[in-house]
Amino acid sequence: MAFQNNSNQDMMSEINVTPLVDVMLVLLIVFIVTAPLLSQSIEVKLPKTAAVAGRMDTKQQIISINAQGEITLESIVMNDEKLAQQLADAAAGKDNFELHIHADEAVPYGRVAQIMAIAQHAGVSKLSFMTIAGN
Repeated sequence: MAFQNNSNQDMMSEINVTPLVDVMLVLLIVFIVTAPLLSQSIEVKLPKTAAVAGRMDTKQQIISINAQGEITLESIVMNDEKLAQQLADAAAGKDNFELHIHADEAVPYGRVAQIMAIAQHAGVSKLSFMTIAGN
């Protein structure tokens, strides 16, 4: 039984895609696991209400107000004056700018009203309150 050794062998012209598929699946799993962690960085207990569909054609920014009344705009902690400046810059000349407020259910209404007044003076005309859909 002799082995044939051809020196004129053709080169393999196929690409093995199995390792590529494995890497892509691992990246997909990593993305699925980390994506919820990136959406909200501070602990806020939102009130529960009926679900409502949102609009996707607007430029949105998110303000989070924790139970102590501290403000976070797009994951950056700030005071009222800096918030007013940031909102004025973001809303300047934009008709499709919308501000989403994530306020902890323990925040006093007075603090939320202050934030709403700051947003109004900064030129924000579209405001929405974020809640958890539930029964």
